Amino acid sequence: MDNIKVTIDGMQVTVPEGATVLEAAEKAKIKIPRLCYHPDLPPVSACRLCVVEIEGDRLLRTSCSWKCQDGMNINTKSQMVRKSRKMALELILSRHPMLCTECTRNNNCELQSAADQLGITETRFEFNARPGEVDDSSAVLVRDPAKCILCRRCIQTCELVQSISAIGLEGRGYDVWVDTPFGKGLDDVACVSCGQCINRCPVGALYEKDHITRVWDALDNPKKHVIVQTAPAVRAAIGESFDMPAGSLVTDKMVTGLRMLGFDKVFDTDFTADLTIMEEGTELLNRVKNGGTLPLLTSCSPGWINFIEHFYPQLLPHVSSCKSPQQMFGALAKTYYAEKNGIDPKDIYSVSIMPCTAKKYECQRPEMNDSGFQDVDAVLTTRELAKMMKQVGIDLPELDAGEY
Repeated sequence: MDNIKVTIDGMQVTVPEGATVLEAAEKAKIKIPRLCYHPDLPPVSACRLCVVEIEGDRLLRTSCSWKCQDGMNINTKSQMVRKSRKMALELILSRHPMLCTECTRNNNCELQSAADQLGITETRFEFNARPGEVDDSSAVLVRDPAKCILCRRCIQTCELVQSISAIGLEGRGYDVWVDTPFGKGLDDVACVSCGQCINRCPVGALYEKDHITRVWDALDNPKKHVIVQTAPAVRAAIGESFDMPAGSLVTDKMVTGLRMLGFDKVFDTDFTADLTIMEEGTELLNRVKNGGTLPLLTSCSPGWINFIEHFYPQLLPHVSSCKSPQQMFGALAKTYYAEKNGIDPKDIYSVSIMPCTAKKYECQRPEMNDSGFQDVDAVLTTRELAKMMKQVGIDLPELDAGEY
């Protein structure tokens, strides 16, 4: 691919042919505000915050979608650009409740960051709330339409990345909104609880159902023996919540932090991940020898199980009968572990730390109680664990090493 040269704010930048103005600006270390743009998704140019002025063009252009041309002269900070961006963001804020301290995304909100970057402390427009009630019907997700800024990132993720289409746009013009089919609750549509919409939402319009309070209640109960298991991915992700580089391994520090929170025992889900492999391998050999349904599909991911139940139920005979590593550990905790340690299973409170919100759904499935008790009582995401640590002043990067 050929390279082309553009001038952006007086600096000459060389970019590949077909690059967008936004990509050119990033190469020049210029931070252009944006809300609807996400590098994993096609640009929709909905928020209008990333507009720039191009010499010879009478209109402002959205940098996320406008392609560079050789010799193009771009201005990202002219008076017209600054006024347009400010107007666009004020209009967005005029339909967004300014209750930041009550929001789960406070201090981690792209809308807050954009307002700070553009120097907006008040808006000229009267507040006009978006219609719609909070939908907490799902065991996993909460959707708050009042906070939605119509960036469409959740819709694109659900449709283009996950191929689910559990949410979409409804209405027209000023009264358009994001909704589920026929306005049903998330629990009543083909949502697989994967939580990827949460990851893409720039504000607090989508967030996971909180299990923090129930875990604190268990930790504060002297009659409960509270144990925790951590999925492998958590140790490589939680450091980001404490401003560490992405991918920083903090396994030993995380174990120490969990003990400081008050957990009686800290376990690694790797153990039951190995057990899952052994059980699925045994099941595969049995099917091969005895003419069972093949190929055998894994059952270790609850999001995948939800997907196949919703969209490909005819393939369910191919799915392994094994529980996931999370649920195998929960079952062992209420049986083998309880027996070995002389603890009444009803006094054991089993918590898991997982990277996937669908695990919250999985732990509440009615079949996950072969011991007579719920296998896993609560599931915290990596984000929730970081919040708990911060609530009591635990500084993860500074902790000493601990062992499972």
